[in-house]
Amino acid sequence: MRHETNISTRAHFNVYGRPRLSALGFTSAGRDILGDDHIELTSVGVDIGSSTSHLVFSHLELERDGQRYVMTKRSVLRESDILLTPYSSPTEIDGARLEEFIEREYEEAGISRDEVDSGAVILTGTALLRENSRMIADLFAEEAGKFVAVSAGDRLEASLAAHGSGAVAASARHEGIILNVDIGGGTTKFSVCRGGRVESVGAIEVGARLVALDEEGRIVRLEDAARRMAARLNLELGLGAVLSEADRRRLASYEAERVFELIRGAAPSAEASELMRTEPIHIDGPLEAIVFSGGVSEFIYDRQPRSFGDLGHELSEEIRRRADELGAALLEPAAGIRATVIGASQYTVQVSGNTIFVSPEDTVPVRNVPVVRPRLPLNGDDIDAAEIARVLKAAVARLDLHPPDRSVALAIEWEGSATFGRLDALSRGIVEAHAAQLAAGQPLVLVTDSDVGGLLGLHIREELGLTSGIVSIDGVELKDFDFIDVGSLIPASGAAPVVIKSLVFPGSH
Repeated sequence: MRHETNISTRAHFNVYGRPRLSALGFTSAGRDILGDDHIELTSVGVDIGSSTSHLVFSHLELERDGQRYVMTKRSVLRESDILLTPYSSPTEIDGARLEEFIEREYEEAGISRDEVDSGAVILTGTALLRENSRMIADLFAEEAGKFVAVSAGDRLEASLAAHGSGAVAASARHEGIILNVDIGGGTTKFSVCRGGRVESVGAIEVGARLVALDEEGRIVRLEDAARRMAARLNLELGLGAVLSEADRRRLASYEAERVFELIRGAAPSAEASELMRTEPIHIDGPLEAIVFSGGVSEFIYDRQPRSFGDLGHELSEEIRRRADELGAALLEPAAGIRATVIGASQYTVQVSGNTIFVSPEDTVPVRNVPVVRPRLPLNGDDIDAAEIARVLKAAVARLDLHPPDRSVALAIEWEGSATFGRLDALSRGIVEAHAAQLAAGQPLVLVTDSDVGGLLGLHIREELGLTSGIVSIDGVELKDFDFIDVGSLIPASGAAPVVIKSLVFPGSH
């Protein structure tokens, strides 16, 4: 019979050290940030989507806070023009024109590529297609060691927008639900925010550029979703046809009504269901306020007078009228069309805990592993392995981090005692949730905020018999939209260098 007792296996593990980051290639050449209490970085955020693309150059200041660096100030150096994403075919982005735009913006910012310390490239919509993502990767090949690349599906894009607009931060200051509605060119994303977290996300094919027009009002781009809407309205739409003002208004009204079906919490109608790209959002409680972001929000908040040959003006008016009738407060966003990351800060961590577990040793290095930090049910005497697996799967799905595409780092906020039974249930839930990832040969990467990382890794190896690579570290606090690097073990000390890269949003400092 196994007795449940606190386990102490410290001797099995290694302790983190503090290597020079410049030697590992994590910052610009010649920089050793570990020698300073104050760090200044140049960062760039690049957002490439189906409808628009843009860049933001930023100056970030970080201060040492105990054993890590935290961002204390950011200054925007340049916000690029908004480029209507160029295409060389119906689905293929014109790489040459995109490259010209990027190079021109670097030049306008007065920044060379080798002066950039860190950054993030966000791909959404059509940019995620294989031929496009490969081309975009080539454009940023020389920054590969310094940039985080984020492939944002609908759910992840919704979460990114909610953080960038300030809706998540606002929800931490309010009792009720803050709903972020991100309306772009091709899709509208929803994020239900409460208590400083995103609880539910969803997306529907509603956007300003489902129909694009030339200066004479003739249709030059027509998406399938617009054709389905037109059929419902008995409209005849086709390339080259003139779209009258009345018909533009009818389409915009139809789109806005589908959005507000979901905002009101009703079951989606047949009209909305055929446009849904995800499951509907779940609003469990009173809706206190709405924040709009995305390109159409620039019109909703009267920030943009210019027309872009689409339904932006009409859709914004229909959305704003319904929002006023809804009764919920309308909050101003920290950013509208730019409600995505402005770059990535990075800082080192010397783990305050005493143990880590890496097996086999060649499992490291791991680079740019995205972090998911779910709210795990760990506050009771017993832990339910099945519930752990369910919560983990939902968290990974919400951020579009689908194994076995890549490794995912699970950030665990540990509560309670480290008894055998509690560790065993948590371990079984973790392994079940990561089954597809492990079967594909990806390592299991675990990060805890207290000194149980080594215990957890050892338990999974010895008690569960997992043969996959395991990297389990402790004493680190992470959050969603962090990316973690764990370097190779240093032979002389057995230490492992760690770098955390955090996406920086417009509302930060």
